[in-house]
Amino acid sequence: MSDCDCEVELKDGDQKTVLYWLLGINAVMFVLELGVGWFAQSTGLIADSLDMLADAIVYGIALYAVGRAITDKARAALISGYFQLLLAIFILIDIIRRIAFGSDPASHLMMGMGLVALAANVTCLLLIQKHRHGEVHMRASWIFSTNDVLANLGVIISGALVAWVGSRWPDIVIGSLIVILILRGAWLILSDAKRELKEHSTPKPSCCDKPCGSSQNSENH
Repeated sequence: MSDCDCEVELKDGDQKTVLYWLLGINAVMFVLELGVGWFAQSTGLIADSLDMLADAIVYGIALYAVGRAITDKARAALISGYFQLLLAIFILIDIIRRIAFGSDPASHLMMGMGLVALAANVTCLLLIQKHRHGEVHMRASWIFSTNDVLANLGVIISGALVAWVGSRWPDIVIGSLIVILILRGAWLILSDAKRELKEHSTPKPSCCDKPCGSSQNSENH
C-alpha cells in the first residue's frame, strides 16, 4: 500500500468518525427538542428540531459519500440542499398554522431547551471545524452546523422576548427567520454542489490517444 493510499484511508476514516458523531447528536436532539417544543407550543423549537432531523439525514447522506468519487460527493451535497428546501416548506406550514390557530409558547422551556441545543450544536461545530474547507459534502455539513448554532441563539432570544413582552409573536418571528436561514444555507449548498459537479463532469482533453511526444517527433521529421 502506498503512502497516498494510507493518507486517503486516514482522511476517510476521520470524516466517518466526525459524521457519525454529528448524526448521533442531531438524532438525539431532534427527539428531545421536538417533544419539548410541542409541549411548550414553540414554533422556534419545533423549527429547530426539524432542522436537527434534516441535519441527521444529511449527515447520513454525507457518510454514504465518504470514500466515493468527487461527483458522488457533490450529488450527496445536492440532495442535502434540496432536503433543506423541503424542510423550510414544512416549517413555514407550521408557522402559518400557529398564526391561524394561535399558540401560547412557554418561554422558560424555550430558553432551557435552546441552551441545551446550543451546547449540542457548538459541539458539532467544533467537531466539523477542521473540515469546513474540505470536500463538498463536508463543506455542506459545516454550513448545517453553523446554521444550527445561529438558530439556537434565535430560539433563546425569542424565549426571553416572549417572557418580556408577553406575546407569542417573537417566537413566530424567530421561526420565520430560521426558515430564511435554512433557505440561505440550501442556496449556498446547492450552488457549491452544482459548481463542483460542473467542474468534474466536464470531459477533459487527454493525450493518451497517442504516445507522448509523438506530435513533437512528427514535427521534427
